[in-house]
Amino acid sequence: MSERLSQPGVAVGLAWTAMGGEIMYVEATRMDGDGKLVLTGQLGNVMKESASLALNWVRSHSKQLNLADSVDLHNNTDIHIHFPAGAISKDGPSAGVTITTVLVSLFTGRCVRSDTAMTGEVTLRGLVLPVGGIKEKVLGAHRAGITRIILPKRNEKDLHEVPDNVKKDLAFVFASRLDQVLNAAFDGGFPMLTKEQPNMASKL
Repeated sequence: MSERLSQPGVAVGLAWTAMGGEIMYVEATRMDGDGKLVLTGQLGNVMKESASLALNWVRSHSKQLNLADSVDLHNNTDIHIHFPAGAISKDGPSAGVTITTVLVSLFTGRCVRSDTAMTGEVTLRGLVLPVGGIKEKVLGAHRAGITRIILPKRNEKDLHEVPDNVKKDLAFVFASRLDQVLNAAFDGGFPMLTKEQPNMASKL
């Protein structure tokens, strides 16, 4: 897993299917172009909207992310976001925090922490909203060797469904805003976004 996350533009999300929870890699790259967003991996409309929303949030916060002088996010750059396992249909809003994190990683050149996975819906104002399947997602992350999970603050109550022997192996970060997600996903965080750190409950 750490090998796949050893370069910018990759992050680990969490998915929930009829078979249970699992981790989901999200990858992004950029190239010269005219501002197009390309999405691949057999995505549904809600997931496509999440990607557009995430990109617009990054664009609107480019100064705070120190991107203003390094890259043109609006006109001269095409962005390709890919969700591997392309034969499997994917939809839903819960990849919003992961897509945002991948884009920030891509444009800052900073790698996402390799021990961390995340899930959560985002709004255009940068709020992190609760999602479903928390128990299944946490169990899937645990099986995959993840040791740290970023969850929406409003999903904290759902951890009571997770067995104690699983929770003791994991550290949880609870975020209500995207700046808190990014401060948790990257070593050193982003002080320009906010000085407030996310609430953490470790080794529950």
